[in-house]
Amino acid sequence: MTLFAQIADVAESLAGQGSRLKKRAAIAQALLRAEPQDAGLFAMYLSGQPFAENDARKLNAGGALLSRAVLTVSGATEAALTAAYRKYGDLGAAAHHLLADKAPMPEGAGQPVSLGEVAETFASMAVARTTAVRAALVERLLRRATALEAKYLLKLMLGDMRIGVKQSLVEEAIAVAAEADVAAVRHAVMLEADLGRSVERAFAGTLGEARMTLFHALGFMLASPVETPEDAVKRFTEPPPKIVVAKKGRKSAKGLVAVEAAEEGLAEDVETESRAAGSGAESPTSPERDDGRIGDPVLRFGVPLSEDAGGVLAFLEDKYDGMRAQVHCGDRGQPGRVAIYSRNREDITASFPDLEEAFAGVAEPLILDGEILGWDYAAGQALPFAVMGQRIGRKVVSNQLRTQIPVVFMAFDLLFAGEELLLPLPLSERRARLEAVVGRWQARVVAPLVVDGSRKGAQQGLFGGETPEAEGKARLLLSPSQRVADAEAIDRAYRDARERKNEGVMLKAANSAYLPGRRGLAWVKLKRELATLDVVITGAEFGHGRRAGLLSDYTFAVRGGDGELLNVGKAYSGVTDVEILELTEWLKAHTLEDHGHFRTVEPQIVLEVAFNNIMRSTRHASGFAIRFPRIIRIRTDKPLAEIDTLARVEEVYLSQPDRPEE
Repeated sequence: MTLFAQIADVAESLAGQGSRLKKRAAIAQALLRAEPQDAGLFAMYLSGQPFAENDARKLNAGGALLSRAVLTVSGATEAALTAAYRKYGDLGAAAHHLLADKAPMPEGAGQPVSLGEVAETFASMAVARTTAVRAALVERLLRRATALEAKYLLKLMLGDMRIGVKQSLVEEAIAVAAEADVAAVRHAVMLEADLGRSVERAFAGTLGEARMTLFHALGFMLASPVETPEDAVKRFTEPPPKIVVAKKGRKSAKGLVAVEAAEEGLAEDVETESRAAGSGAESPTSPERDDGRIGDPVLRFGVPLSEDAGGVLAFLEDKYDGMRAQVHCGDRGQPGRVAIYSRNREDITASFPDLEEAFAGVAEPLILDGEILGWDYAAGQALPFAVMGQRIGRKVVSNQLRTQIPVVFMAFDLLFAGEELLLPLPLSERRARLEAVVGRWQARVVAPLVVDGSRKGAQQGLFGGETPEAEGKARLLLSPSQRVADAEAIDRAYRDARERKNEGVMLKAANSAYLPGRRGLAWVKLKRELATLDVVITGAEFGHGRRAGLLSDYTFAVRGGDGELLNVGKAYSGVTDVEILELTEWLKAHTLEDHGHFRTVEPQIVLEVAFNNIMRSTRHASGFAIRFPRIIRIRTDKPLAEIDTLARVEEVYLSQPDRPEE
């Protein structure tokens, strides 16, 4: 029997360890010490996964429920919990602080918590019908736990261990412990989306038997930003970095050398930030092209692109401001099943029933990568994100909403087709296969704007009818793509994309493999800042994790017509650690109202912020909200009287080519 205390002890030691190699060695040793039947759970829990990725179950236990459980078990006051959370920026660490001097309850005496019992509790939480039942299960577990165990049980339930250990490091440790090839471990995890099962396979020597299954999100390939077209040209015309291949005698999973080499030679393992990868802008229905776009026979079917072809060795697409997503469909064992996943791997199918209906008729296994867009069928272009965003997170989508904000899936990559995983193939070949898939299914991937609710679920009753709203609308579009010759052509394409009310452009290396979950050198995005504003800080929030105890999230405002301050957004990026420390001290000393985690402060600190666009919003008194703000600098040279005005905000808003029509 493996105890949860073993995970807590290892996690605590890893949190204080800076060396990646030492962390990997410690995890490998811990896996070897665990009981064989528990090693899979051990790896999953240490990675912060209550369930395997391919397991649709959820704990349904958010911060509010867990906070109440901590208060009940510890006997602490809400004020004490708030103070502890503010100090540590983490509920698990706060609970450890409150429970440190509290002895386990009598019912827990002599009954250590095992991994099996944790798994049983999680399974019960996933099927519990009421919040009260889930809360009771959490409280029972915490009463038996030590303070350190409670700390990591809560972190695990929140899905964030915060010990500086990514899943990739755990995969490496599995390979070390089982004396297996790390590429084979990662490949098995990717195919089956079950880290625990991959541990079993690694020790049993059956990693090669892992097979791809649909209906679990693969990692999304991400793009790195570039500032200018010249930067983009330089990226794709410089000699490529050295490709590192498997060393002699090292085992490699079949078909993985290209991906591993590409990862080592082209990719950087960095944290994800804003949405990446966009899609095309023109009508995807044009059957023939003579302008060098993909679709021209010279560029199709994976034919290598050489310097003789002229231009950079990359494809260019518009970058839409939609919602990055994967569509899984066509599973022969589950006909009609469709799953749509967001970039954070959440199942968002319920928010887009029109796409689910449309893809239900696909009869070959597919995983498509692309962008969900609100679509103006009359104009043949995407709706602004401010419009499409109204559908995000909806669990019930009415016919009125379907009609007002119809959606399409703009496909720009093909990850799986038939029974073949296409990730190691060069983009040029994946694109050729994508074109063939869209050609086969585009006319059949349709759904009406309205459905007859009385026949919901009956596929044959979804289409047809006497009104235009009941006619099937095309829901699968192909992202237009083109070759570009130089920086001038990229700049022109960027301007054209903005005229089409899109965010910017993407450039993707023609020979690039698809690197799940990685942001590297093979894909780049050119997306210029809309403008900058001088604003004043009116409020601040305490941060989390490394920024715990620091006021690091800043609400800011502009001046209204009568001189009043009107909030327009919140920013937390762009300031240095030293500046955060200095701002924290100043803001604490100039607090007007202390609301615990949030403080209103004297409006004296002026910031210059950049941003991508502005939306109308009821969230702020100004009536506007700035999207993706980034702090450029602290304007110590500028007084409050000289910050920008609401009129300036509206002027910038009206200048946007992609703003919603009013």
